[in-house]
Amino acid sequence: MNEAMRDDDTDRPKRPVSHVIGESLDTLSVDEITQRLALLQTEIERLEAARSAKKTALDRASSIFKL
Repeated sequence: MNEAMRDDDTDRPKRPVSHVIGESLDTLSVDEITQRLALLQTEIERLEAARSAKKTALDRASSIFKL
């Protein structure tokens, strides 16, 4: 790799890892897409855990207040 290519890669500002649903993916590199996938997979896991916790709480409340 020549010196100019390395400088271009290291001088290029890094985009923060975030994602906006529906945004264009045309300008993203393979690495950036991989980072976004990891971010979204982590968020899906967080949402599933929150849903499970809320469902458990609702089920418990339902069993206590059932007439």
